[in-house]
Amino acid sequence: MRQAFRAFTYRDFRLMWAGAFTSSVGTWMQEVAQNWLILTMTGSAFLLGLDAFLGDAPYMAFSLFGGVLADRVDRRRILLGSQFVQMGSATLLVVLVLTGAVHVWMILVLSFVVGCAQSFGGPAYQALVPTLVDRGDLPNAVALNSIQFNLARVIGPVLAGVAFYRLGAAGCFGLNAFSFLAPIVALLLLRRGGFAAAPATEGVFASLKRGLMAVRDARALRGLIVLSFVGSFCAMPLVTFLPVFARSVFHRDARGYSVLLAAFGIGAIVGAFGIAAFGNVRRKGALAVAMQMFFGALMAGFALSRTPLLSYALLGLAGAALMVVFALFMTLVQSNVEDHLRGRVVSVYSLAFRGAMPLGNLVAGSLASVFTAPKVLIGNGIVMMLVGAAVFLGPRRRVLEL
Repeated sequence: MRQAFRAFTYRDFRLMWAGAFTSSVGTWMQEVAQNWLILTMTGSAFLLGLDAFLGDAPYMAFSLFGGVLADRVDRRRILLGSQFVQMGSATLLVVLVLTGAVHVWMILVLSFVVGCAQSFGGPAYQALVPTLVDRGDLPNAVALNSIQFNLARVIGPVLAGVAFYRLGAAGCFGLNAFSFLAPIVALLLLRRGGFAAAPATEGVFASLKRGLMAVRDARALRGLIVLSFVGSFCAMPLVTFLPVFARSVFHRDARGYSVLLAAFGIGAIVGAFGIAAFGNVRRKGALAVAMQMFFGALMAGFALSRTPLLSYALLGLAGAALMVVFALFMTLVQSNVEDHLRGRVVSVYSLAFRGAMPLGNLVAGSLASVFTAPKVLIGNGIVMMLVGAAVFLGPRRRVLEL
């Protein structure tokens, strides 16, 4: 247990963890309410995918510049701005729902605005976390950060199920807006993580080019980024399509959707605890690739299952496998870059990881409107298994040696 929670011995990490956890709970409450609201308003799996696309698409356009900014400006200031924008968007959505003026296009626009804020806040946050702990405790900090996100994935949908029935969608959106106060307070109280930026001696694009060249020149980093892109592109539709499975496959309501999300989140927490306790295993790269292949098989199995209990078990195992994969990828990226380049390198990783999400959701949503959501997930799972096999059998195995 001491090994699993070692990073909590740092005061500033505890503060940031608690603030991020509270905000993540609110975000998942809004995610559940927003997805269900769109589905009940339109009945369209495509619009679910489009909403997810618009929420993540700004990473494709702005995350690289967010990384440059994170290496030039105090990362805490960037994060504060991001939190205020997201709080304002959630508050506006409350007003729109309560006044009966909400339309689907408004939800889509606000998802894009939140995505823009996160495209700058994400690289800043990922670059800030390593400065809150000593380098030797970085793998544990990354794993514990994954735990807070996935613990929120469990608690948020459960609270959303209660709030949705008692307060409606507006209640979930309002609680999310209120939750942003926690990370704002935490950021204002931090002692570590200050960033004294040296005077800029090169332009923004030159700084961006230097970060891209750092990734280009490190073959192992390139491999990690490609694998994270493939994993995110193929894996995220599983979570996006859970409302479709709840409604059309298992014939459940919003509470049933929350149970599916909770099963996935519980598995992710178990996986994150495992990485926190045993994260110093050797050959992390080989383990990450193997677990990504295992996730592909589990996702295909979930798509084929029509038995609720079996589906919950497969979702739990899938959540654990995916958490191991992404926690190991992030640990390897953070451990193989210097601090003055961390914002830019992390932004490249974020572009691959988060940028693949909207593309994967958009493609999967389009294919699901022609075929079915289960068939799309089966195809994605097969792709993940084939890519992993190619890595193990291919001539260049730098990632496997990390």
